[in-house]
Parts: sequence; structure tokens; C-alpha cells
Amino acid sequence: MPDAPAAKSKWRDSKRYVWLLGPITPGMVGLSWLLVWLTGFDGFWWTGSLLTFGLVPVLDHIIGPEADSAPGDLRSLEDDPFYRLATHLFLPAQYLSLIFACWLWAGGGWVTMSITDKLGLMASVGTVGGIAINAAHELGHKRGMSERRLSKIALAQTCYGHFFVEHNRGHHVRVATPEDPASSRLGESLYAFICRSVIGSLRSAWSLESDRLARVHKSKWSLRNEVLNAWLLSVILFIILAAWFGVVVLPWLLGQAVIGIFLLETVNYLEHYGLRRQKLPNGRYERVRAGHSWNSNTVIANVFLFHLQRHSDHHANPMRRYQALCHADEAPQLPGGYGTMLLLAICPPLWRRVMDPRVLAHYDGDISRTALQPGYEARLRKRYPAAR
Repeated sequence: MPDAPAAKSKWRDSKRYVWLLGPITPGMVGLSWLLVWLTGFDGFWWTGSLLTFGLVPVLDHIIGPEADSAPGDLRSLEDDPFYRLATHLFLPAQYLSLIFACWLWAGGGWVTMSITDKLGLMASVGTVGGIAINAAHELGHKRGMSERRLSKIALAQTCYGHFFVEHNRGHHVRVATPEDPASSRLGESLYAFICRSVIGSLRSAWSLESDRLARVHKSKWSLRNEVLNAWLLSVILFIILAAWFGVVVLPWLLGQAVIGIFLLETVNYLEHYGLRRQKLPNGRYERVRAGHSWNSNTVIANVFLFHLQRHSDHHANPMRRYQALCHADEAPQLPGGYGTMLLLAICPPLWRRVMDPRVLAHYDGDISRTALQPGYEARLRKRYPAAR
């Protein structure tokens, strides 16, 4: 009978080389053009959207959740430099796809594009931008300055550089509390949440940086401000692309940025929907636990999102690298992967029908323990009379 350390050492990451699929997602921009060029069918400009919101949810449903056990030695897994290839390679692929898209919008590519075609391409580029925010999320949590700089570069495409500040120093501190703009409430629609989260997160990031710089007696109106220097990267990027390809690309660049932000905030919406940390007698909130994040362990979405769906472990161990994040059985589980849940979220009545009873079940029917949207209690009690 082998001893425990020997047994643990036999664990192997079955997804080790599969992680390299992550950096190929920006390739759906080039794939769209290639399919149109080969077939002459303009509908292929929407290939990125079909793959992301059609094929991935279907494959997640067919393959189902991952059955792999947790790794025995997390430290050696985290220290393995191989896994950094996936996140580091994503950025050059991201920017090559963006440059290629600008060339197409500006009239290159040996095909004629209608407004509808360009919208399809914009949706694909915006999807890449949304996934890039997730890559930035992984990089931004690390201590190394080089990876933190790469995080800002990944965020430049969507003009969402303040996420670098707010997510790390705001959201992770205040998650699942009324003070966190990125934690959605029970009964809150996706669209109301996005407005609240975008504005609240921007204000929070600016406040956090202003306070940090005030403590060291530095002006907030300088490039020491992490919000300003991150935004400056976006301005420089857009100026370079407009000078290179013409101002004709600017509306499409702005459009893809909006789509990328929409995708990010939709993921924020489903990650903590209706979940609340309770206040302790001393006035502080309880410690972040697995029960304060929704989890999903579907294989396909986890690969392309660098284990973002293992969200409970991420909040418990924010510095842990994606490959070492573990599934938490005690966390509330989403009924599908993020691609599926995003489709549900864009239809609020369907989302509430699926998710409201799950939130109530997580709190044993006690509405007072949930993160309740003001004015929603009466409607909730009418629909679920057993709730207390």
C-alpha cells in the first residue's frame, strides 16, 4: 500500500496540453474570413458568435463536468512554467486578430463586406476582447510585475483598464456584500446590473487609486495612477490603429469594446447572483467561503476560460494560478457552463425561473440571507410561498 505522498505524486493533469487551445480563440476572426473567402457565404462572418454561444454550450452539455480529482501537489503544479505559455501566447494572438480585423474593416481581405458582415466581424472581435479580459484577470492577480503589465495590455482592446485596479483591490475585498458593484442581487436583471456595475466599478477604481496616491503624497493626476496609465494604453492603441488603417475603423473598435465589456459584466452577473456574506456581531462581514460564488466544472468552458468557472477556489486563493484551481463541491453549482448561463442571463424571465429557486435552496428558503434586489421580495414570496 503506497503512502499518501507517493499516491499524490501520481496525479497527472489530463488537460496539460489542452490548455494550449486557449490562445487559439482569437483565431476565430481569421477563421471567419477564411470560410467566407472559400465558400462565398457571408453568414460565416458570424462564426465567432456561433462557436462561442452555440458550439461551446453544446459540447459542454455533451461532455459534461470534469471527473478529474484534485492535484496532490499544488505548489509544483503552480510552479510549472509550461502553463504560462497559454496566458502569455494569448496576447500576441489577440492583437494579431485585432490588426487583421481592422484591415478587413478598412477594405482589405479580397472580399466585399456589407454593414451586416462588419457587425458579425465586430461581434467576433468583441468576443475575443471579452475573453482577453479573462486572460488579463489571470495575469493581473500575479505578483510578478511583467505579468501585471501584460494584464493591462490585454485590457487595452476593450478600454477597460480600470478593471485591473477594481477587481483586485475592490471586488475581492467586498465580494458578495452590498458595497460591491460587481455582485449581482437576487431579482436584478442583467441589464440593470451592467449599468450599476460599470458605473460603480469605475467610481470604485478611481477612488481606490486616489486614496492610494494620497497616502504616499502623490497626485492622482499623473501616470502613477494605475487607472490613468491603463486608459492611456487604450488611447494609444486606438490612435495607432486609426492612423494605420484610417478613422473608418474607430466605430468598429468602439463597438467591439462595448461587446467585450458586456461579456465581462455578464460573467460577473452570474458568478455571485443572489449570494450574500452575512454581517458578524462586530460589524464586519464573514470571511469569503465557497458558498459565496457560483461554480461550474464543465470541461470545455473551463479550458477556454482558464478555470474561471472554479470561482470559489479563485476567491479563496486569488493568487493561485489557473491550472491549480480546484473544484469545490460545497459551492452552489450552476446548471450549465458559462456559455449556457450567459444565454439564459440575456433573457431575465428565463434566468429568474432557473436561478431564483437555486438561490433560495442554497439558503434553505430564507430570503433574509440572500442578496435581495429592493422591491423584489413580494414578487418572490408570491412565486415561492414556501420561502420564509
